[in-house]
Amino acid sequence: MRDTRESRLLLVLLIAIAFALITVDIRGGEESPVDGARQAAATVFGPVENGVATAVDPIGNAIGAVRDSGRRHDRIGELERENATLKAKLGSDDRNRNRVRELDNMLKKAGAGQYGIKGAEVIAIGAAQGFSWTVTIDVGSNDGIARDMTVLNGDGLVGRVTTVGPNTATVLLASDPDFTVGTRMEKTDELGFATGQGDRPLSVQLLNGKAKVKKGDRLVTFGSQADKPFVPGVPVGEVIRVDPSGGDLTRTIYVRPYAGFTKLDIVGVVVMAPRSDPRDTVLPPKPAAPKPTPTVTVTVTPSADGEGSEQIQGERQDPADANANGQNDE
Repeated sequence: MRDTRESRLLLVLLIAIAFALITVDIRGGEESPVDGARQAAATVFGPVENGVATAVDPIGNAIGAVRDSGRRHDRIGELERENATLKAKLGSDDRNRNRVRELDNMLKKAGAGQYGIKGAEVIAIGAAQGFSWTVTIDVGSNDGIARDMTVLNGDGLVGRVTTVGPNTATVLLASDPDFTVGTRMEKTDELGFATGQGDRPLSVQLLNGKAKVKKGDRLVTFGSQADKPFVPGVPVGEVIRVDPSGGDLTRTIYVRPYAGFTKLDIVGVVVMAPRSDPRDTVLPPKPAAPKPTPTVTVTVTPSADGEGSEQIQGERQDPADANANGQNDE
């Protein structure tokens, strides 16, 4: 459309009409004469507005997400760092499960023997130049620990306390060559003395050179006077080899200790001895002997006519059972 005088007059007229309608609407309030027209327009154009808003909203949300992504990324990074720190403090799940199992086994041992124990953690091993098998634990005199106390774990005898500081203590392991403990054989009550041999089995000398000992027999601590340095009934180990006595007054046997001295973690110091000797009650139950499996042997015996006959050897069936089976078949 060309810019003519008539078009300018039409534009001025439309503007004047628009101002007049606005004035009438404002003065009319809720009873405005144009309210009906407004409602009709809302009815017609409302769905269109909703459709446009629906189409535009995802775009707006995406813009907002992009705008907030920086802050979210920083928060995620912060949470990941906190999670890594927490995992480092707690350790791996496998380690936690192992430590819980060790603690549970140790508490069961202490409960079976009625030992009052103070739990501790191995925090260091002895210096290599000392040529001794020792470990350092994280409890000391401030925790009621004293020299010559028995140390055990969930498997059995670990050693005895030799040096005590305010917050730590040194434990001489049963594998040390300077370590000796009185032992008693399970059931037979044969007495002896076990001595450490480093990474080799314990050497046990029985007082009775003619005592009957076999592989698999088990030993516990005999105990000491006033229960120091050893309380009675703590599992020591299992016989793996027996040397012939050779007419000697004593007899030497070799025992695999229950405790693994190269992988100690959670231990317990016996701060209160049992009122009575627990004897063999702290030993783990022996596994049940396997039941023999019946076997059936088939042999073929040649007959005079050249044909062989089979003979079956094995469990015999009761005749009454056979008759009953025949009746059932009929």
